[in-house]
Formats: sequence, C-alpha cells, structure tokens
Amino acid sequence: MTHRPLIAVPARFSATTSALRYAAEVNARALIEAVWRAGGEPASIHPAESDVAARLARFDGVLLPGGGDLAPHRYGAATTHDSVYDVDELQDAFDLQVARHALGAGLPLLAVCRGLQIVNVALGGSLEQDMGGPGHEHRHLVHPVRIRRGTLLERATGAEKADASCYHHQRVDRPGQGLAVTATAADGTVEGLELPGARGWFTAVQWHPEDTAHEDPAQQGLFDALVSAARTRL
Repeated sequence: MTHRPLIAVPARFSATTSALRYAAEVNARALIEAVWRAGGEPASIHPAESDVAARLARFDGVLLPGGGDLAPHRYGAATTHDSVYDVDELQDAFDLQVARHALGAGLPLLAVCRGLQIVNVALGGSLEQDMGGPGHEHRHLVHPVRIRRGTLLERATGAEKADASCYHHQRVDRPGQGLAVTATAADGTVEGLELPGARGWFTAVQWHPEDTAHEDPAQQGLFDALVSAARTRL
C-alpha cells in the first residue's frame, strides 16, 4: 500500500457534543473524508500551548479548518461586534502559530474559511467583523466565485469559476502582507488568498470545499492538491 501523507488538522473546541457526554475537540467528518479520498491520512491535533514547530515536524501537510471567530483584538480592533461568536483565545493563539510555522517552513497548507482568516491575520491583515447581517452575510449559501487565472487555486480546481458553499458572516478587510487575492464573489468578498513566492504549496478559500467535494471534482481538487504537495515531501 502506498504511504499516505500525514495531514495535521487542528481540532476545534466544542461545548455541544452531547453524544460524547463531555465538551470535545472535533473536526467535520466531510473534511476528514475529503482528505482521505485524496490519499492523505488526516490526524486531528490538540490546540495547546506548546512547541508548534516540534509538533508539526512529523507531519507532511496542514489543513486549517473552519470554526468560530477570531478575537478582534488579534487584528487590532478596539471594539467587538455583537455578532462575534465562539471566540477561544487558546484556539486563536495555536492556529496563528500553526499558520506562521507552516508558511515559514514551507509545509503544504490548505486553509478553509476561518483558516483563511487565520492566515490573513497571521500576516498582519484585518477582518470585517460583520458583513451586514441577514441578506448580506454568506451563511447557508452556495454562490459562484471567480478564480484568477494562473493561481494555485485555479490549478487545484481546474476552473476559472466555481460554485462555493459558504458559511461565514465575516470577511477579509485588509489582506495580510504579501497575500494576493485569487478569488472573489459577485459582491466583492475575498474568497481566495495565496502568497506568491511562498516556500511551500499554499492556498486558502473562504468557503467550505468539503461540503460538496464528494460530488464536485473542482472542490475535491483542493484536497487532492494538498495531499499531492505533501507527498512530494516524503
């Protein structure tokens, strides 16, 4: 059997997992299955104050998944909008360290939804705390995104236009240092980011490709590309 690249997926804290009786650390099954279909071995890692570099040394790639909002002070905001939810300072600190280490070490990195926002903030960017409430936010919404030609995102999806399954009420305000916008929605929302000249393979999307990856080759292509890049490190 061909060795499966080991993909680190930081777990998300959850207080509402009654089937387990206690609060838990979880990752979406659809996300894990998309990595598995791509030929990777997904492994959840515990968010903790620790030597992130040492912990990631055993992995061939990283997937930063979706989740709750980052604490606004992480990107210099003086106030917090009422809609901000599920903030966890330990999760934020860990995810930001993971993003910075993966980019600095050239570890293949796919960032999804919150993951894109994590990378943006890690590189000095900021977020719009709320897109304007119902009718303006991208929650429970599938919409087309335009993908910039010649980007890693275009190569991974094989498309210049894709249908994106979204669930977010925040978006990029100011892109982080060196980041280039690779996809946008009709309303101007930044839907993709990359870092030209990055040491390793990296792309980020504001949507949830795992939602439709089982039936949409363009979305599965993102996970395939991550695992393929990770395999070259073996």
